[in-house]
Amino acid sequence: MLGLRGFPDVQGGVETHAEHLCPLLVDLGCDITVLTRSVYQPTEIGSEWKGVKFVSLWNPKSKGLEAIVHTFLGVLYAAVKRPDILHIQAIGPALMTPLAKLLGLRVVVTHHGPDYDRQKWGLLARFALRLGERWGMRLSNGRIVISKVIADLIRTKHGVESTLIPNGVVMPHFPSSIEALHKFDLTPGHYVLLVSRLVPEKRHLDLIAAFKQANLPDWKLVLVGGADHPDAYQREVIEKAAEAGVVMTGIQRGLALQELFAHAGLFVLPSSHEGLPIVLLEALSFGLPVLASDIPANLEVGLAPKHYFPLGNIELLAERIREWSTDDLTTAERESIRMWVTGRYNWQDIAEKTYTLYLSCLNKTRSGAIK
Repeated sequence: MLGLRGFPDVQGGVETHAEHLCPLLVDLGCDITVLTRSVYQPTEIGSEWKGVKFVSLWNPKSKGLEAIVHTFLGVLYAAVKRPDILHIQAIGPALMTPLAKLLGLRVVVTHHGPDYDRQKWGLLARFALRLGERWGMRLSNGRIVISKVIADLIRTKHGVESTLIPNGVVMPHFPSSIEALHKFDLTPGHYVLLVSRLVPEKRHLDLIAAFKQANLPDWKLVLVGGADHPDAYQREVIEKAAEAGVVMTGIQRGLALQELFAHAGLFVLPSSHEGLPIVLLEALSFGLPVLASDIPANLEVGLAPKHYFPLGNIELLAERIREWSTDDLTTAERESIRMWVTGRYNWQDIAEKTYTLYLSCLNKTRSGAIK
């Protein structure tokens, strides 16, 4: 598997996707090796985790170069090792699909979303991402998409069919501790939470402005996450957050992140671009009330209309935040939310569908390990 930074506990939707998927594929009989980016992969994890093997390859710490250089090196590594399947995650790394095919590799590509729509990319990067989508979808042996929106997109643009296998969520255990809340001076049930990387398409500035306009004296806004590459957007978010008294926690993992999710009063995802947002599914798995922008990827999660607001409409977002701040969900309502999302977005089902696709690419039945 190639095209991700690494895992476990590495920031990013693709990384979270692979972290949940790979151990389950191992359980199904796959021999999985993930080619990670050396500057991100946690050194304390070592060369194996939950049966998943890791090989760290060098990459430049550059927003525009790290993915493509790492993928190029990864394809060459795979050409030497000759796996049954080279699974490339995301359309940027899929730019190397022609090279992989030229080297005689059998390739599966997962399309996590049209990354060329992200605000952070310039014209050259957008062109490369569109080309990666074109080559990855048209030349691969197997195509996975994580939403119906993406399936429709590639059918229209590239004339090919794909296998819809969405993101999933794990039913979490509620921590009894609240150390993270003490650390950031938070009151259970009285803060709005957003967990994401600090990138423009997550629209942190919209949320900061809306929360300020909502005027909730007893509540706080908490932004969890950091930037892979510090830039002007990160600096602007930090500046506006400081002016509005917003709590910025930086990247949080493990128990601390679970505590912040478990005790939030409301989760908000105001983003302009998503594939199928794992973080929204995670918030629902904690039984949280949620608000999300009305972009197609968020709408596909299938929530009631009251959970959405028009993208960029700060006034209506502020109004919805005020409304949800006075709407206390019962324990039964929260449990109903948790059961709904974990029933609909189940990682075991996702792993089995992925394994079935691998087998179809190999023209095999369920016998013998896939590597």
